[in-house]
Amino acid sequence: MSQRLNSFFKTSQQLSQLSGKVRQIRALQLHYEQVTPPSLLRASQVIQIEHAVLTLAANNGATAAKLRQMAPELIKQLQLNGCEVTGIHVKVQVTLPAASPPQHIAVISPHAKQELNSLAVTLPDSPLKEALQRLIRRGK
Repeated sequence: MSQRLNSFFKTSQQLSQLSGKVRQIRALQLHYEQVTPPSLLRASQVIQIEHAVLTLAANNGATAAKLRQMAPELIKQLQLNGCEVTGIHVKVQVTLPAASPPQHIAVISPHAKQELNSLAVTLPDSPLKEALQRLIRRGK
């Protein structure tokens, strides 16, 4: 399969250039992973290199600030690994949090519903009464 995919990328000059760029960025990402502290690595990644300036994406401002502070050392380490990097540019690109697992929906017993309803009936019109009524309706 990878042979056919590689052949496909060689069918046009644009696809070939794109494929080469992706390989270059992937190689830089692997080198970056070797020289970056794990705490920063979890919140950043290589996004491009242009004119020997490596552009990194940071998930938040604190990570971006630390990467900017460490840039001279990172450049040095990347150069020692054979990467042609003379500068680092950091962009903050906040990523969406991973989807949270579905929340457990509490089931209210018929007896509990009856008790809540008895309480709601005795209350004057209020946000508490409305909340209890919603809870009773949703309580499966």
